[in-house]
Amino acid sequence: MEPHQSADTSLPFSPRCWRNLNLPRARCFILAYQSLGVVYGDLSTSPLYVYTSTFAGKLQHHQTEEALFGAFSLIFWTLTFIPLLKYVIIVLGADDNGEGGTFALYSLLCRHATFNLLPNQHPADEQLSTYKYGPSTTFMASSPLKRFLEKHNKLRTALFIVVLFGASMVIGDGVLTPSISVLSAISGLRISDKTGSTNEKLSDGVVLLISCAMLVGLFALQHYGTHKVAFLFAPIVVIWLISIFAIGLYNTIYWNPSILRAISPYYIVKFFRRTGKDGWISLGGVVLSITGTEALFADLGHFTALSIRLAFAFVVYPCLVLQYMGQAAFLSKNPSSIPTSFYDSIPDPLFWPIFVIAALAAIVGSQAIITATFSIIKQCHSLGCFPRVKVVHTSSDIYGQIYIPEINWILMVLCLAITIGFHSTTLIGNAYGIACMTVMFITTWLMALVIVFVRQKSILLALVFLLFFWFIEGVYISASLTKFPQGGWVPIALSVVVMLIMYVWHYGFCNKYNFDMQNKVSLRWLLDLGASLGIVRVPGIGLIYSEVATGVPAIFSHFVTNLPAFHQVLVFVCVKSVPVPYVPREERFLIGRVGPRSYRMYRCIIRYGYKDICGDNCDFESQLIQSIAEFIQLEADDPECSSESWSSDGRMAVIGARAVQSSSSLMVIEQDESIAAITTVENLHSADDYEDVEIGMRRRVRFQVAERSGMDDCVRDELMELIEAKEAGVAYIMGHSRVKARRSSSLLKKVAIDVAYSFLRKSCRGPALALNIPHVSLVEVGMIYYV
Repeated sequence: MEPHQSADTSLPFSPRCWRNLNLPRARCFILAYQSLGVVYGDLSTSPLYVYTSTFAGKLQHHQTEEALFGAFSLIFWTLTFIPLLKYVIIVLGADDNGEGGTFALYSLLCRHATFNLLPNQHPADEQLSTYKYGPSTTFMASSPLKRFLEKHNKLRTALFIVVLFGASMVIGDGVLTPSISVLSAISGLRISDKTGSTNEKLSDGVVLLISCAMLVGLFALQHYGTHKVAFLFAPIVVIWLISIFAIGLYNTIYWNPSILRAISPYYIVKFFRRTGKDGWISLGGVVLSITGTEALFADLGHFTALSIRLAFAFVVYPCLVLQYMGQAAFLSKNPSSIPTSFYDSIPDPLFWPIFVIAALAAIVGSQAIITATFSIIKQCHSLGCFPRVKVVHTSSDIYGQIYIPEINWILMVLCLAITIGFHSTTLIGNAYGIACMTVMFITTWLMALVIVFVRQKSILLALVFLLFFWFIEGVYISASLTKFPQGGWVPIALSVVVMLIMYVWHYGFCNKYNFDMQNKVSLRWLLDLGASLGIVRVPGIGLIYSEVATGVPAIFSHFVTNLPAFHQVLVFVCVKSVPVPYVPREERFLIGRVGPRSYRMYRCIIRYGYKDICGDNCDFESQLIQSIAEFIQLEADDPECSSESWSSDGRMAVIGARAVQSSSSLMVIEQDESIAAITTVENLHSADDYEDVEIGMRRRVRFQVAERSGMDDCVRDELMELIEAKEAGVAYIMGHSRVKARRSSSLLKKVAIDVAYSFLRKSCRGPALALNIPHVSLVEVGMIYYV
């Protein structure tokens, strides 16, 4: 499948087109309906395994009506405090330009306080329209707490590590959710057939085999993209929610209507009085009732806060409460059915239809977390915290639908290993609870900082929020950690491994960047070369890629030292990510001049947000030529900016990435020319093969200087030379670097750089592939970085 490399933010499906608008009621209801299939698949399938996990272990000896009433009361108030109060009412209001999740909170903090550890910041980044989101930071400029945190680098590093750990736990969810959801849904086959035709139970081995087959099929279909089956998601979840609501209502009325009294928190007190320590340990099962809650915030970018609130408050919350109430009512009269509580509580005629719906709902919930895992890995990569991987954009309509092949197959192998190794929803639930509560715990901490530094509320208010929810979540985490030997170690082990990979990559990236900054070519050296740069200037444009956003990178001097010729037009290109979700197209290009006008050297900084999609190479070349031409004209028209006013870093100007037809300095001539599609000379074995070559058409863009009255001759000459260089061809020049630790470095640094970071660089995709640079035009310059 060919990746889709660009997304027009004006598309009707793009979240950005409704993010800051006052939507009509009909549109809000449609979004609320759509959110049911994307956001709530995981949360709504929790009734499959909550009571089974809660009454496992020593709590099996407390299977009384009073204990079951207390368990339901715990579930009810947990659903009320965490998903409803914390996320729906409070956290959803802390969005980053409409985006949610751990990295959204972190990016907000980095822009409102100096917490960012990424070194490639440029002063012009702060002028982005999406950069200063929320109240002004003037009030907090003199805050002692803000100055204290900014002053101590170790505290900022600790914050960064915590964010990485939270992101790693979300990735761990991508392993555990498919396993527990599918295994729980298929476990209905273990119970006696409710049709009455047979009383035999299906063996655990067959159930395990079916579950593994479903998991393999689920991951094998990922490359088609979520959009292929997205239209099925919402109806499946809606049918599922209606089903569990009806079953819960029936069981409540039929088995034990007095369960309504258990809404009182007094039953929680009675529960712990009766069960003691065993009841506290059982909280590791109760917490599974809110697994998937983090998706409420993480998937905010695809919907709106109002639509997610409507869906949860009026549909998901009452359906889940009534289902848990009905299960408790059924179990209070049938305590022996706890191991298969959900399926046993289904009336006989509805067993098989509900079983099929449960299996489909489990797939929907699994699909949602897998897609979320892909998204968070892309965000980590954009912020320099994850090795380069292949990102395939599977939809031109639904913004943000991506597929990462390497991660997909790794997740599949880990899911199968967890399913086969544990083959029990109880053991997987022990791991699942720790992963979910850790993410919520970290979100609470980040939200408290956002309340102070971004929303500029009282520190006392943030402290109340922090302590209240940390107390609740801390109790659940402490209970989950007691099951560390029984599977709880899995998410922690996975998260530690993923976090080490991300931290080592970020550490190596920062060291490499600092080396580039310390070894930049001095301006005096450049001036001493003269206009010819001391070498022959050959026709064409040379694009010198570097991560350095200011100055002349070391790769330039290394290239000049080893080669006797260079292109007549040089452009130093820096593709960088900024800590915002999206960079508007009209603010993406920063163009500047390096050296005097006669040198024909420019700088281009291309800025992307952590959820932006990089454009394809063909459009990039045309946009680059147009942007440089506009900069040349802007420079000539600005009386304050003459050809002698450039600085050591050049004058940078924001040039809108508009269509090439809009250029006022250049006329565009589009030509269609025939090309041989796909087939190359190496693929042809005889002259006859040429008859089978598919002939296609491609668009070729040619530029011509527009006839403008009053255009300066120097400007016209520079534009003509730019067009001639474009016609001669474009070469992409990149560094092929090796990073090594200095001999004087500590043993730990040598292991991190020479072993871990070098291995990751060799294993991941090269920068040329990641940036879609054509291989035939690529020139690589070998360099060794001693960091």
